Amino acid sequence: MTETDRLEPLPDDNVRRVLCVVAHPDDMEYGTSAAVAHWTRKGVEVAYLLLTSGEAGMQRPPSEAGPLRADEQRAACEVVGVRDLTILDYPDGVLEPTLELRRDIARVIRRFKPDAVVTVSWDIEVPWGLNQADHRVAGLATVDAVAAAGNAWIFPEVAEDEGLPPWGATWLLVSGTAQPTHAVEVTDEDVAASVASLESHRAYLADLPDHPAPADFIPDMLHSAGPRLGAAAAVPLRAHRLRN
Repeated sequence: MTETDRLEPLPDDNVRRVLCVVAHPDDMEYGTSAAVAHWTRKGVEVAYLLLTSGEAGMQRPPSEAGPLRADEQRAACEVVGVRDLTILDYPDGVLEPTLELRRDIARVIRRFKPDAVVTVSWDIEVPWGLNQADHRVAGLATVDAVAAAGNAWIFPEVAEDEGLPPWGATWLLVSGTAQPTHAVEVTDEDVAASVASLESHRAYLADLPDHPAPADFIPDMLHSAGPRLGAAAAVPLRAHRLRN
């Protein structure tokens, strides 16, 4: 292993609230939920914000798939200790980087007051192939919303009409990136929780016959990242410190 392969431990001792912003149900469950399990076991309050209900992702009508996927996401949240789940009603598969979307994410940031915001990579190419369109939009919209949430002159109506003054997060953490900088060390218990969180999406996974079983790839993925941190298992992230 070269020095450039090594990851720094994320300095999260002062992180008390984490907001995770993704496009769909199941997006957090591909390994990142192990870090969530780690945080909630430490007493960190973690909230999830999903921009769509993933209603276009199953072989059944969206009117049936959306509520089903929301139920499965609630079960997945329970596994890793997340009690605060918000699902917006943007249409799945055609998410666009609008000002409305940026405002809605910024509103939740101001309401929840996170020390760290987690989102997904907005790169076109990611380690497993081409990044899905909604993922790219969710990541980029979150980057812009984090900046807007801390600026009194952007979306002032959210402060004036809704009583939500600006809030600046300390960290922006990006998962699923080819160039991580930091990592969160996780235990076997956290790894098992991540597997179980993805297994909670039973109906969704049943619609994907070629999808590997969560236990067949999540532990290997997290354990392969561990040595880069000097640990048995880890969740790699690209960390941007926004303020001291």
